[in-house]
Amino acid sequence: MAVPNQNPSLEHTDDLALADRMKAGCDQITSELHKLIVGQEEVIDLVLLSILTGGNSLIVGVPGLAKTLLINTIARVLDLKFARIQFTPDLMPSDITGTEIIQEDAESGRRRLVFMPGPVFANIILADEINRTPPKTQAALLEAMQEHRVTVQGKTYTLDEPFFVFATQNPIELEGTYPLPEAQLDRFMFQIHIDYLGEDDEVAVVLQTTSDQRSEFRHAVTGADISAFQALVRRVPVADAVARYAVALARASRPGPNAPSFIKEWVQYGASTRAPQHLILGGKARALMQGRPYVTFDDIRAIAKPVFRHRVLLNFHAESERIKTDHIVDQLLDAVPVPRSGLR
Repeated sequence: MAVPNQNPSLEHTDDLALADRMKAGCDQITSELHKLIVGQEEVIDLVLLSILTGGNSLIVGVPGLAKTLLINTIARVLDLKFARIQFTPDLMPSDITGTEIIQEDAESGRRRLVFMPGPVFANIILADEINRTPPKTQAALLEAMQEHRVTVQGKTYTLDEPFFVFATQNPIELEGTYPLPEAQLDRFMFQIHIDYLGEDDEVAVVLQTTSDQRSEFRHAVTGADISAFQALVRRVPVADAVARYAVALARASRPGPNAPSFIKEWVQYGASTRAPQHLILGGKARALMQGRPYVTFDDIRAIAKPVFRHRVLLNFHAESERIKTDHIVDQLLDAVPVPRSGLR
């Protein structure tokens, strides 16, 4: 593994101890999840990275691949409040955020407006089929994602921490959908693809789900721990060479005079500055999950696809040739050289 020379890392004793707790906690969470979730190791790792960085992620997969079960199980393992919102064409913003209702005081008999919180007032939100609801309702959730608060009738209500949104999209049903605009997609840290299991894992799922099995979970990590881990992730320093590599990947994805030829040919718009931000933040969390207090180039490369998938917009020529964004990212990783100077 390529490690930048004189790479800055955590040095404070308390931070190093917390880093050890974080790795042990992640291992425990993964172990607990596998009591119900078969396989999907990469998906689980990306969901954990989202949680450890305080990010929100988009999960894309056909129906029946345990997207809801995965997020619900994580909430149970962490002992956090979970809410699932089924997005439909008639869903209103108030159905998400809550609304004010007139309520009569039993003692005085006076009527007053009382705020009734919506399902967004939870710790982990599953926004199921977010592309099935109109943009106005999508925007209500996106405000909560970005600001961790909602505004109703001019009043602002702060959401409880920790707070995460995992939104799902069904890639095989397009009729009656409202695709998220690119600017809104950019607010998601990762686009996580969940695919069919291998044959042995699928057999294990069938046997497990058709038998009388009940799982009890150990709550080795609490919501307070998650908040502490998120703060620790942001304290992990990053070598200048690693940061420049993350920025170079994003800049190379943008069409222009100096862009690689395949970018000019197939890409309409490249990744925004949020891409290198999330590469670095995700790289920090990945390093700590693997027991390292420093970020490597390999950390950046490992999460490049989920970071770039929804940020690189392909043109008509690419779509006509059935070019996938993952293919573009693979070529991008080959085209942008990993810095070699100062490596050990």
